Amino acid sequence: MNHGAMLNAYPDSLGGNLGSIVSLLERPEMKDVFRSFYILPSVFHTDLDRGFSVISYDLNQCLTSPEDMPRLQKLGLDLKLDFILNHLSVLSPQFQDIVEKGDASPYRDFFIDWNRFWEGKGTMTAEGYIQPDPEYIQDMFFRKPGLPILMVRFPDGREVPYWNTFYQDVHYDAPDTQDLMRALHLQYTQAQILSECIQTSLASGMRPESIDYPPFLSNDQQAETIRFLEGRRKYLGQMDVNIASPLVWDYYDQVLATLARYGASIVRLDAFGYASKLPGRRNFMNEPETWDVLERVRTMADRHGVTLLPEIHAAYAEGSYAQVTEKGYMTYDFFLPGLVIDAIENHDGHMLARWAEELQARHMRTVNMLGCHDGIPMLDLKGFLPEDRIQALIDRIVERGGLIKNLHGQKNVYYQVNATYYSALGADDRKMLLARALQLFMPGKPQVWYLDLFAGRNDTDAVARSGPAGHKEINRTNLTVQDIEARLQWPIVQSQLALLRMRNTCQAFGFDARCTIETPSEGQLRLTWENQGVTACLDADLTRCAFTVSAACPDGPFHFVQE
Repeated sequence: MNHGAMLNAYPDSLGGNLGSIVSLLERPEMKDVFRSFYILPSVFHTDLDRGFSVISYDLNQCLTSPEDMPRLQKLGLDLKLDFILNHLSVLSPQFQDIVEKGDASPYRDFFIDWNRFWEGKGTMTAEGYIQPDPEYIQDMFFRKPGLPILMVRFPDGREVPYWNTFYQDVHYDAPDTQDLMRALHLQYTQAQILSECIQTSLASGMRPESIDYPPFLSNDQQAETIRFLEGRRKYLGQMDVNIASPLVWDYYDQVLATLARYGASIVRLDAFGYASKLPGRRNFMNEPETWDVLERVRTMADRHGVTLLPEIHAAYAEGSYAQVTEKGYMTYDFFLPGLVIDAIENHDGHMLARWAEELQARHMRTVNMLGCHDGIPMLDLKGFLPEDRIQALIDRIVERGGLIKNLHGQKNVYYQVNATYYSALGADDRKMLLARALQLFMPGKPQVWYLDLFAGRNDTDAVARSGPAGHKEINRTNLTVQDIEARLQWPIVQSQLALLRMRNTCQAFGFDARCTIETPSEGQLRLTWENQGVTACLDADLTRCAFTVSAACPDGPFHFVQE
């Protein structure tokens, strides 16, 4: 795997589709700027969560064309693609087969039947699901309030609960007057009144059994109406797959084969920590079961020639990042985004230097970043930075327009702050350029969020348009071709391109190269890379946001100064 810089974007982030991004990367000014490309999963056939609810791993025909992947390969760019290990969309062929056929579906146990999972370990409720006994559930880790269940109506009318860790939505297609006339044999006026009643009630969030039906309906007609409406029930959501099913492992192998066929060299495992589930356990990062699952997936990945990158957010004090490394995997450096802002804002490079030294000492192979499609991580810093320093960091980013994301709805248990990295630094060109230089000289493979490269600011309008769950849209603004043309002329963009080109062409860098970290004073940080007699050095003055980069490149000496 190469250690060069990697672009990170949705397929429609830059110009509206993947072909437009390829055209951008083919431009002369982008030569040698990137050696890899992480395309977020809306490149696939997906519905919710901007790609992280996968229907199938077929390419999204609205955002891609058959020529896009070969063009990327011609540019010599490695691909990083997502594999969402824990769940599939309700609209996936596998789940839809269950909705259509019920017990007769070969995929009946492809997803986790809640009642079968908890059989003998709880009490059946009137609603039709088992409430696990307290001793089995007290340590469970939940992503949302209540039990993680989606009640699914089978063709015979039974309600079957399925495990649903993440998003779900249940809605009903409201029938019109003629639908009701045909289904219930009503007169037109009756059907018209009933249709208005149903539409108003469903729009307010009521379920069919709770609707106050017109008095002209008999009890039998009301029951028939409820059955009719339930037959029109539709779902959206991300359903947990059952790793005890052989069909799931066949599916895993097919997905990895598909991603390899697209040209992926790195496969990011999203939500892998939730895949292992056992009664009485935390059911997030169960040990050793989670590692057993990961090792089995790695055997498949090795066969298809791809490297796995497990994605996990956990506090530094928990040591999960070290476990991933010790198990022989690449890992994300979710510590770097906060540490860079902390170093710049506090004019103090000691904590950043300490982290660089640990990366070297542990021989960690990481993908690092500044911004990304999610927020700026804060949970990860617990146990590395003092609590008051983390809180000061959060407060500063929020003062600059960032939005707080607490952990699973619990206030004062922070998780991340949603903001563009440029806005988090006060929309200051000097700070942004220093942050980029620091990232490029830290150990790891640099991943570059497209909006950071183009100095994107917080998009509060996008947040407002997206509703209560739209906080992440603050850092996901799509840029038009015209936006890109204009911003390519900005000095902050041109300077980042120059630094990225240096990072990709200078032989001093590499996973096995030697990095020396020095802190001559609290406000100074010096990072020097050496490999096969070639050197590159960053000398940063964090107090003044000034820095110098000197490097030996194939085209001659590279020298960059920010006074």
